[in-house]
Amino acid sequence: MTPQDEDRAALRRAAALYARGADRRSKDDWRAVLAEEVEIAGPGFVASGIEACLQSIDFLTHAFKATRHIVHDQIVEIAGDHASGETLCTAEHRIANAEGPDALMCWAIRYQDEWRRDGADWRFTRRHLIVDWEENRPVGDPGPPPPPNENR
Repeated sequence: MTPQDEDRAALRRAAALYARGADRRSKDDWRAVLAEEVEIAGPGFVASGIEACLQSIDFLTHAFKATRHIVHDQIVEIAGDHASGETLCTAEHRIANAEGPDALMCWAIRYQDEWRRDGADWRFTRRHLIVDWEENRPVGDPGPPPPPNENR
């Protein structure tokens, strides 16, 4: 693996840890991939500095029953200890509804990302979240698993 391949893998890992941190409500995951001066911006919000950005984890906890962020493609340009690129993601947000089925709000996201190398790791210095579209639909829990097939 070339050094550039290793950098690309590390940048991809940073995006995956960010997604896992959101879904598991893990501020430790975000601390591992966010620079102190990070800025995260999106529709109607801007958070500057790591402590302000970590408050987004608290928001997710209160606003949604669960979330799932799926990292898809990532295109990056690396120049020394800095990188920039686009990370495509689907973000699913489960909204509790006491009067009927829960709702699932799905976003098709393009993150416009900037990173800085920090030793062997890469840290986000900026994430600009662009929502290309949103889909809303009811969602339920699966029923019990089927009984085992004894003829197998």
